Amino acid sequence: MIRVVIAEDQGMVLGALAALLDLEDDIDVVATAADGKEALEKIREVQPDVVLTDIEMPAMTGLELLQAVKDQKLRCRVIIVTTFGRSGYLRRALEGGASGYLLKDAPSEELAEAVRRVHQGLRAVAPELAAQAWSEPDPLTNRERQVLDLVVTGKPNKVIAYELGVSQRTVEIHRARVMEKMQAKSLADLVRMQLAT
Repeated sequence: MIRVVIAEDQGMVLGALAALLDLEDDIDVVATAADGKEALEKIREVQPDVVLTDIEMPAMTGLELLQAVKDQKLRCRVIIVTTFGRSGYLRRALEGGASGYLLKDAPSEELAEAVRRVHQGLRAVAPELAAQAWSEPDPLTNRERQVLDLVVTGKPNKVIAYELGVSQRTVEIHRARVMEKMQAKSLADLVRMQLAT
């Protein structure tokens, strides 16, 4: 049996994913979690083979969960299941060690097949995203991307500077470069663009 933990903050989606996988003879959903922090506790507790996680969740995002799994050397493979078909997220997930990246609107049979592939040590990435992720260069540097991710959550420059260990002036420079590169006229513009990419 392939033991699976699912992390998803939307109750109905969580229930649907668990129900779909429970229909499979060779897959057992051993735990579910409503946020990344709870998921990390469940992973430590039940030691699953595969973890399915959303990206945007409270307490700890899916990408942060992926990093924690890697840092703590937990022996499970991670599949991101999300509504975000954004090349930046996909690229970061794969670079961070994710074994799979699926969209929530994919056909249901792809979910179980992805779990099986990943369990065998293979990758499972939505084909329409794979080509896009590596053919579109990211115009932002890693530091600019970090600043952007924190800016769109509404954090002020002072907090961002503290979290990244840089000066407030450095954050302002990165923020200005991000605005220029993304041709955003305002913070609201930047947030809309980030959600749309």
